[in-house]
Amino acid sequence: MSGRRLHLLQLVSPALPVGGFSYAEGLEVLVQGGELRDAEVVAAWLAAELRCGSLTIEAAALRPLGEAMATWRQGKDPGAFGAVADLDGWLLAQREAPELRAQQRQMGQSLLQLLAELGWPLPRLAGRPAPRLAWPAAWAWAGLCLELDPLELVEAFLFSWVANQLSAAVRLVPLGSTQAQRLQLALAPLIEQRALALLAAEPRQLASGGVGAGLAQLGHAELYSRLFRS
Repeated sequence: MSGRRLHLLQLVSPALPVGGFSYAEGLEVLVQGGELRDAEVVAAWLAAELRCGSLTIEAAALRPLGEAMATWRQGKDPGAFGAVADLDGWLLAQREAPELRAQQRQMGQSLLQLLAELGWPLPRLAGRPAPRLAWPAAWAWAGLCLELDPLELVEAFLFSWVANQLSAAVRLVPLGSTQAQRLQLALAPLIEQRALALLAAEPRQLASGGVGAGLAQLGHAELYSRLFRS
């Protein structure tokens, strides 16, 4: 196994200290409302998000984010940082719920801090504070620093999201850990298919159909009792 593939495995490891385990992205609302009752419904929900949720727009943005960051790192184009910041802000605005935006910022900053401590800080701009980028941009920077294949990076982004959602579902639905692994395996072909399509897509030409997910995420802040931060 190549060193780059091992870097990819490290990026998707549950030991990555970014705090993803503390977020459920609206699943808690759906479970308390009786809408996610069993493994079959959870699988359908995850598949729908992989096909048309906000996640797909973020995944499609990894390629242009990585390209702009590569130019930014080389210092050849003064506008490269602006392109990164603009796309980062646009992606964050796609998330309706304040809790989701906070999640994106927190996880992004945690990953960027980790990468800086490992020797890959973001380039600094004279007269500007260190950029505060959200999760997709931080993931793109990780892919650039670790020299990962763009397609594998998108696949890993989708895989990691599914794994985190299933981890939350195990604690909420309830869903057995073996059944969660069955679902992860069953969704693998769809992850591969969507990654290939999203790698070639332009994020600003895509639209999210995840209205139900957005409403669930907005409703999480109003739950009387909750385990997760989103």
